[in-house]
Amino acid sequence: MALTPGPDHTLVALPAGRLRGAVEGGVAVFRAVPYAAPPVGDLRWRPSQPHPGWTGTRDATADGPSAPQPYVEGGDPVLGGHGSPPFDEDCLTLNIWTPAADEARRPVLVWIHGGGFVSGSGSLPNYSGETFARDGDLVMVSVNYRIGPLGYLYTGPEEGNSEGAGNPWLSDQLAALLWIAAHIASFGGDPENITVAGQSGGALSTASLAGLPEAQGVIKRVILQSPPFGLDLPGPDAYADRTSAFLELAGVKTVAELRELPWPALMGATGGLFARTARWGHWPTPFLPVVDGITLTRHPVEALLHGAATGIDVMIGWTREEANFGFALDPGYAAADREQVTARIAETFGADAAPGVYAAYERARPGARPVHVLMDLITDELFRVPAVRLAEARAASGRPVWAYQFDLPTPAHGGRLGAAHCLELPFVFANFDQWAHAPFVTGLAPAVRDGLAQTMHRAWIAFARTGDPNHADMPAWDPYDREWRTTMRFDSAVTAVGDLAGDSRRLHGAGV
Repeated sequence: MALTPGPDHTLVALPAGRLRGAVEGGVAVFRAVPYAAPPVGDLRWRPSQPHPGWTGTRDATADGPSAPQPYVEGGDPVLGGHGSPPFDEDCLTLNIWTPAADEARRPVLVWIHGGGFVSGSGSLPNYSGETFARDGDLVMVSVNYRIGPLGYLYTGPEEGNSEGAGNPWLSDQLAALLWIAAHIASFGGDPENITVAGQSGGALSTASLAGLPEAQGVIKRVILQSPPFGLDLPGPDAYADRTSAFLELAGVKTVAELRELPWPALMGATGGLFARTARWGHWPTPFLPVVDGITLTRHPVEALLHGAATGIDVMIGWTREEANFGFALDPGYAAADREQVTARIAETFGADAAPGVYAAYERARPGARPVHVLMDLITDELFRVPAVRLAEARAASGRPVWAYQFDLPTPAHGGRLGAAHCLELPFVFANFDQWAHAPFVTGLAPAVRDGLAQTMHRAWIAFARTGDPNHADMPAWDPYDREWRTTMRFDSAVTAVGDLAGDSRRLHGAGV
C-alpha cells in the first residue's frame, strides 16, 4: 500500500526509488540516502559508480554507517571523538535536512566534514543541518565519503585503473555534488544556488571540488573554514614511499593483496603509518590528497585563482590559534626549548633568519614560551598565511573574498587551547547541545557563547542565501581588499579589523 506523508514522516519520489524520511524538530530529514554504489570488492580504490537504485520505499529515517576510520573508546581531550561506530565500506550516503520537500527552490548548503583525512562523518550529530534548515530556510546536505586508506591511499596504475587515477575521496564528493544538483529540487532545494562549505580537510576538499571541470557551473559559492592550504601535496612519485610503507605495515606486497584484506586490517596499519610519517613540529598527516594529474591537476588553492572557479563567491577564515588543537596538550611539546623551535623555524626560513623570526613571534605574544612560538608558526604556515595569500591574490584580481578570524578562546584545559582549530564549528552550527561531549566547549560563558553563535550562524546563512554574509545584528563586513584588508574578528565583541593578520602576513611575505 502506498504511504502518505504524516506528522512524523515524509516521502520523496526519486528516479532511483522512493524515500521515507522523518520529521524532527519541524524539519524533514532524510538519512543515509545513497548517492553512489557501495565501493566494495573490485570497486575499492576505484572512482565512484552510479547507485543501481532500489525497489519499493527505502527507509531514510536512520543514519547509515560512517566511513571506516581508527576509533578509540572514550574519544580525545579536545573533541571527545570525531567518528563512532558503526563503520562500513558501504558508506557513500547523504543526510538531507529541509523545511519541506516541496517546490520552494531554497538555497542549498552542502557540508563536507574534516578530520585530517582520516576521521569524521557527515552523520555526526555535531553536523546536524537542522539549525540551518530551520533558521535559514535552507536545504542542508552533509556528505559521507571515503577517508583514511580507503579514500586517500594512492595505489598507482593497476588493473581497472591503468591511468593511475587517485583520490577516491574526490570522486565520491563529485558524485555527491552531481547527485545533489540532479535531485535536490525534489527536497525543496534550488540546484542553481548551491554553496559548498567545509572545515579543515573538508575545506581543502571544497576547493578541490570547485576546480573540477565537471563541477563548473554547479557550485555558486564556497565557505572555507580553516583550510590547510599550507600542505605540500605529493605527486605520484612522492607518494610512493607512503604506499610502500602502508603495504609493509598491512603485511602484504601488492595492491591486489591489499584489496583482499578486510577493512579493519587497513585501520590497523593506519596507526603505524602515523608513526612512520610523523615529523617533529609538523601536523600529522599520514594520508594526503595526491596531485595525480588526472583527478587533481594542481594544488586546490590554485583552483580559486585560475579558471572558472575564480567567478564563485568565497568566504575564508581561520582560528587565531589553530595549532593549539594538536600541540597545546602534548607534554613533549610543552617541554620544547628555544633551540628545538629555532631549528624548526629554520626548516622554513633558513638557519640565518631563524633567530630573528623566533624573536618576532616572541614579541607578538608577550611572555611566550617556546611551545607558543612553535604553535603560532604552525598556525601561520598551515592555515593563516596561505588563507591570507589567497585573499590577497583574489583581491588583486578583482575577485575579493570575505575573510574572518575566530578569536574567542575556550577556558577548557586551563585556557591552553585558546581559540583552537575546530572551535568555531559549534558556533557556526549554533547547536551546542550536540557538542556537550566535546571537552573544548567546557566553561564557555553561555551568554557570550550563544550571542556569538547567533551572529556567526546568521552570517553563514546570509552568505549561503546571497553571497554576502552581512546581517542586521553584526558590524558591517566588507570584502578583503588590498587597501583595507578587512577581516571580521569573531570574539566576545565582533569587530571588523583592518589587516588583522598583518604581522604574520609581513613576516611570511604574503602581500606588500
